[in-house]
Amino acid sequence: MFRHALSRRAALALGLALALPAVPALAQAPKEILIDWATYNPVSLVLKDQKLLEQEFAKDGITVRWVQSAGSNKALEFLNAGSLDFGSTAGAAALIGKINGNPIKSVYVYSRPEWTALVTRPDTGIKTVADLKGKTVAATRGTDPHIFLVRALAAQGLTEKDVKLVLLQHADGRLALQRKDVDAWAGLDPIMASAEVEDGAVLFFRKPEDNTWGVLNVREDFARQNPDIVRRVLATYEKARQWSASHPKELSDALIAATKLPEPVIARQITRTDISYGPIGAAQKESIAAAGLALQKAGVVAAEVNVPAQVDALVDGQYLVVGQ
Repeated sequence: MFRHALSRRAALALGLALALPAVPALAQAPKEILIDWATYNPVSLVLKDQKLLEQEFAKDGITVRWVQSAGSNKALEFLNAGSLDFGSTAGAAALIGKINGNPIKSVYVYSRPEWTALVTRPDTGIKTVADLKGKTVAATRGTDPHIFLVRALAAQGLTEKDVKLVLLQHADGRLALQRKDVDAWAGLDPIMASAEVEDGAVLFFRKPEDNTWGVLNVREDFARQNPDIVRRVLATYEKARQWSASHPKELSDALIAATKLPEPVIARQITRTDISYGPIGAAQKESIAAAGLALQKAGVVAAEVNVPAQVDALVDGQYLVVGQ
């Protein structure tokens, strides 16, 4: 009798257990944070050099691994592959990545730069965007300079098909222009500043408002599993940004050390880089959406894509609490 009752109780307990919703196991904190540094993101150099993240997470036994990003396209590749948890890109580049299925969130602003322009040599005769028709132009696909080029061409009724696009990483684009292998280049600082100061290159088309924000992105899975770590990373990033804004000489020194470029080149880059922002929100959404809609009009983004919805899914300002 006792055995029968026990078996009925066991069966009842098993039935209840099966009926109850499963409780997900708590995600374990990572043992390592993978984050990038980039010469187009000066604040990242301060964060890295001063070991601020290492100090923040030392008590948790979490190490920090730094990975260099040579451009937004590389940062997005690394994020998509899980080789980075946090990566630095332009806002428009992050949007294109998101539209193409890269599972990321843009969670922080590291700069408001004019980091790209269209560049040529004095001997090419190129004075305007319209002059690019039929010319060879170097660009790094999937980056703000490439997006800037597409928008500039579209404003003149042109497309990439009207030029001979040469796909090169940023530093190689500068060399190709210098060696006369191409007629123009969609540049990126500080390499663009170096070409301007040291090679006599000409920035023949500038439009600061078409340079989208410098944003820090996080992998969605990482943010979902480790929201507190994301908040702590951004709070530490904010300390580095504020320190950088109040120590321009030290910021310049960090860039000179990382790039091995002379002070006049870095000075040119810094004059075009506003680091007075941190939180991400409405202004960034507006700028990124404008770039996305322009690219859609130019045929780069498919007509059926809901650009504003994609921007809403990309930009997430919840992780940085101002004033704390």
